[in-house]
Amino acid sequence: MSNPQIRTLDEEEARAFLARCHVGRIAFSFHDRVDIEPLHYVFDGEWIFARTSLGSKVATLAHRPWCAFEADEAEGVFSWTSVVARGSVHLLDPEGGSVDTYARALAAVRGIVPETFSTSDPAPHRTQLLGIYVQEITGRTATQ
Repeated sequence: MSNPQIRTLDEEEARAFLARCHVGRIAFSFHDRVDIEPLHYVFDGEWIFARTSLGSKVATLAHRPWCAFEADEAEGVFSWTSVVARGSVHLLDPEGGSVDTYARALAAVRGIVPETFSTSDPAPHRTQLLGIYVQEITGRTATQ
């Protein structure tokens, strides 16, 4: 068995990886508690767009919008890639805020779940679109 090689991804590689994947985790904190939850998402180069259910996560993010978002793939102990994006969460609403960003998010999410917000929506309980404006992105990969 050869020694694993771990290297830092350059920004272009990290962005390409994030664009290729569609399931990740959002990490956020409130007071002395840190939480992390999975989301399906789309990365458009500037924003991570996702949708979620209303609840404590949305309430927390509405008041503390800073988060980290991670996507990764693992084929083995020393064969993996992980990308972390940090930024600010924006709860998107077609009636307020940036209508253009909401439309952009909806089109992006419909790219992976075309039935989003329709009568045949496979996850109708996920009623909130959100966008993470990416301000920093880093990644690492391991090969053997």
